[in-house]
Amino acid sequence: MATSFQRDKVRLVFDAMDGDGDGALRRADFDDLARRWAAVRSAGDEERLLAVMRGWWDTLAAHSRTAGAVTIDDVLTVVDLLDGMPGAVTATADAMFEAVDEDGDGRVSPAEYRRMIEAWSGGRADPGDAFALLDSDGDGAISRAEFAAHWYEFWAGDDPAAPGSRIFGRVPG
Repeated sequence: MATSFQRDKVRLVFDAMDGDGDGALRRADFDDLARRWAAVRSAGDEERLLAVMRGWWDTLAAHSRTAGAVTIDDVLTVVDLLDGMPGAVTATADAMFEAVDEDGDGRVSPAEYRRMIEAWSGGRADPGDAFALLDSDGDGAISRAEFAAHWYEFWAGDDPAAPGSRIFGRVPG
């Protein structure tokens, strides 16, 4: 069962994706996010982003209690399963890393990270100190290994102090 902090983390992502604010995610919300993301990227690549987002939709829809819609409780049901599925979380992290790493250099720059946050939030964003927290080795970029570890912390973890808890920005509490 998800803790209050896990619910708050998921709510942050859920609300950003729920474009019409009706309390349910639909495939169109995932498509809209991919298009928003493509619009703020320097490289474009909408089809790849659509594929990543539709993969998430398929996973969540398979666990939904309502055909064609996913509620916050449906997402939390999937989150409860993630601790026992580290391979699935890592696979999703790899797909997201590929989508965020626009230039394919194997590193996420501050600008690439900012564009991801802006796409999720739907507007200008200042990731603040989150990037520095995620850049664990302080080399000025987020490596694939750092990203995967933080992705797992966000989705399967419950530690508010873990850097990965901030991968989508500050979690309101």
